[in-house]
Amino acid sequence: MSDLFSTMEQHASYGVGRQMGEQLASNSFEGIDIPAVQAGLADAFAGKESAVSMEELQVAFTEISRRLQEAQEAAAEAAAAEGDTFLAENAKRDGITITESGLQYEVLVQGDGETPTYDSTVRTHYHGTFISGDVFDSSVARGQPAEFPVSGVIAGWTEALQLMPVGTKLKLYVPHHLAYGERGAGASIPPYSALVFEVELLEII
Repeated sequence: MSDLFSTMEQHASYGVGRQMGEQLASNSFEGIDIPAVQAGLADAFAGKESAVSMEELQVAFTEISRRLQEAQEAAAEAAAAEGDTFLAENAKRDGITITESGLQYEVLVQGDGETPTYDSTVRTHYHGTFISGDVFDSSVARGQPAEFPVSGVIAGWTEALQLMPVGTKLKLYVPHHLAYGERGAGASIPPYSALVFEVELLEII
């Protein structure tokens, strides 16, 4: 039992607050005032009249929403510019092939098996990183190859897989418009992210 909270009711109450706090932390804004949050929660629970008028609340919500939107747009522009700079420099390296779409790749291992088509399903091993080198996903790390239709992945992968005979391993440098674009992918991949993958085609299923 906790030294701070001794009863079952206190534990459950703390758990409710903890869950609310985690949700708030994942969708917060700069300058949030936790004592004010606590006061609002207490007043609402007690059925008290709001200490801030509805008009003032609406003005505040609108302004905070505007600030968040501006911050997101600035972050997206910075990510797009960083990706473009990286790809422009990467394109100058020996061994880099650039396709018409803007996909860049280098051959790590050249296979000699059958080449998949748009309608194929394949088994691969892959290792995905941001241009910083930070890993966001890796079947290699999990020790479990991934299976999927060639048509069911990001555009950069769909294009690359149709260039890969079985046994080939490529390193892909994928511009954001061939990856997850302006939307990103949940919390794991921000909008406008250029991505790097090592992809090994193991088998056409």
